[in-house]
Amino acid sequence: MIKIEGLSKTYKNNNKEIYALKNINIEIKKGEIFGIIGLSGAGKSTLIRCLNRLEEPTNGKIFIDGKEITNLNNTDLRETRKDIGMIFQHFNLLSSKNVYQNIAFPLELEGLKKDEIDKRINTLLEYVDLEDKKFAYPSQLSGGQKQRVAIARSLANNPKILLSDEGTSALDPKTTKSILELLNKIRKEFGLTIVLITHQMEVIKDICDRVAIIEDGEIIELNTVEEIFANPKTKTATEFISTLKINTQEGINYQRKSGSKILRLSFVGENAKKPIVSKMVKQFDIDVNILSGNINELISTSIGNLVLEISGEDNEIEKAIDWLRKENIRLEVI
Repeated sequence: MIKIEGLSKTYKNNNKEIYALKNINIEIKKGEIFGIIGLSGAGKSTLIRCLNRLEEPTNGKIFIDGKEITNLNNTDLRETRKDIGMIFQHFNLLSSKNVYQNIAFPLELEGLKKDEIDKRINTLLEYVDLEDKKFAYPSQLSGGQKQRVAIARSLANNPKILLSDEGTSALDPKTTKSILELLNKIRKEFGLTIVLITHQMEVIKDICDRVAIIEDGEIIELNTVEEIFANPKTKTATEFISTLKINTQEGINYQRKSGSKILRLSFVGENAKKPIVSKMVKQFDIDVNILSGNINELISTSIGNLVLEISGEDNEIEKAIDWLRKENIRLEVI
């Protein structure tokens, strides 16, 4: 659906080139929700704005549905942008226009007749659950309602792709959850491909299929959300996961018994809900002390994390560790 090849973006400052993006290579599948996460200044906003050429890449190519958009003239680019909706952190609504007029704006630019516009807006307002706010102005709306209007406007031209530039960052947790549920509903019912950027790992956990982690303009890790949570490869990924207060780091600082071993276990899917520890204790002559643990529900699976102290005879401990591996439990001896 979206293919990015060798994408770079540079700026000049005092005759010195500064890289905002460096050699980005990503393929985004049709119908998936793809997250891009990074700290402030990492380059994530620049990257997502290159996808509809609000930012012009310095080098590289971007393909949408097999068509390269980096070399399109202005006329062809305008046509391509009709297939790409976008929402922003601060909504970008026209304060002097009411809800109806804000959503109507892209439809009027298309030259649709008034009755067609009315029908489309009524359908969209019903979809985002704002029928009663049709003639309200942005100043009369909550943050969540403003973002729902922005989403309705982004869907006005029936796009194939929806870009979200920190679309939930200005919202409280409850409202964020409702907006994410709406985006997931849009993906499922309309088959849209959604690309979102965020600095909130909670957003990635709740809605994304895959995620790219960007740092200093480079993609340093890209994988399924399940794999990132179960087996992060970079320090940055680990730090983002730790912001959810689901990490098991506190168990690692425990003062272990002499001769015992500390294990960090990761459970994926059905294994996260199986009585693995209970089975292990019954099968081997060991003592187990649970130091910390959690289970997290991702969009497509469950991820469990557990830190254990195992004590007993060395050969029994080793047999227990071998058994865990045969049960497809990811483990690390700390």
